[in-house]
Amino acid sequence: MRDETKCLHAGYTPKNGEPRVVPIVQSTTYVYDSTEEVASVFDEPTKSLIYSRFANPTVMAVEEKIAELEGGIGAMCTTSGQAASLLSILNICKAGDSILAAAEIYGGTINLFSHTIKKLGIECIYIEKGMSDEEIDALFKPNTKAVFGETIANPALTVLDIERFANIAHKHGVPLIVDNTFATPILCKPFDYGADIVIHSTTKYMDGHAVQVGGVIVDSGKFDWTNGNFPDLTEPDITYHGISYTETYGKAAYIIKARMQLMRDFGVYPAAHSAFLLNLGLETLAVRMERYCENALKVAEYLEKSDKIESVTYPGLESDENHELARKYLKGSSGVISFVIKGGRDNAIKFMDSLKLASNEVHVADIRTCVLHPASETHRQLSDEQLVLAGIEPGMVRFSVGLENVDDIIEDIEQALADIRY
Repeated sequence: MRDETKCLHAGYTPKNGEPRVVPIVQSTTYVYDSTEEVASVFDEPTKSLIYSRFANPTVMAVEEKIAELEGGIGAMCTTSGQAASLLSILNICKAGDSILAAAEIYGGTINLFSHTIKKLGIECIYIEKGMSDEEIDALFKPNTKAVFGETIANPALTVLDIERFANIAHKHGVPLIVDNTFATPILCKPFDYGADIVIHSTTKYMDGHAVQVGGVIVDSGKFDWTNGNFPDLTEPDITYHGISYTETYGKAAYIIKARMQLMRDFGVYPAAHSAFLLNLGLETLAVRMERYCENALKVAEYLEKSDKIESVTYPGLESDENHELARKYLKGSSGVISFVIKGGRDNAIKFMDSLKLASNEVHVADIRTCVLHPASETHRQLSDEQLVLAGIEPGMVRFSVGLENVDDIIEDIEQALADIRY
């Protein structure tokens, strides 16, 4: 099946007389005929459903759909994109380990990596823009366990050279983890270019309607966890009767460990109703992404011609420094544009407060156009130095183009720019 069809049909196939739409299984627990059967599931939790902190039929249908869209061997949904980022790292890292991450990633992820996991004893070293392969190689340590990046960075909109970073990671025997939130599997399939693990904030384009907060981890099933760098995946897990994940589950070792061990202990599994809402969004994802990209390119071209705009960042523009990478990896550049208004922070805020159609809100990738000032909102916890590394300027505006008529969006921008002086 092609992506448009997968969005509608993957993950759930009703049998004769069953509901057409994925049903909401609003139950925390499941009944068995004997104590022995319950005990057998505790010994082997993947055997059957036992408790909705591990798995739920509604959520599982969505997990299967996303795994098929990404081309992965399995997926596990979480309660947020942040939870997905956290568990993707904790699944292979412990105190004393290190990871590398592209500097131009989401501010919340930078905070997670720079401070929160640091408290757990995990170091994050950032790969700065423009570093050569040799300079990146020099950042690796014997305890480095992963490389992390975003397909399209939020909000810098740089495009990750996935193939290059995958090759570097694999040379050092570690996986490449890619946050594919802005691209979605409709615009990019990181596994095709060597990525090993993909995560999403499903709150964004996958949902698209601002009705659920969620995340997902997808396992390619292609990385060799038996290379000696990941003993927690190969050696017996005393918390599950001495199971070796690689021996027992083979290619699915990573995602099974995440569910059996981390989801058990952290409990960040989404509710069935949230998964139901997410599935409704997924059903129209392919259609929506086409329209987002179409609208955003027209808006970006308009902004590029405005004398009140200092710079426009959108990989779909031929003038954008990431355009060639976008042509290689993307089937469209999403609906998110970053641009810098002349006059700095004050004019950026004045512009945003003057918008009438676009909403000023802490969100992105909605069906409705929305706008945000990264320096004072999502990335306000970063230092000036970190803001520079993340590609954020005081006058930068993150503009998330919706599905409205593009002429209405442009007219809204035009009237908001009218009073800008510099």
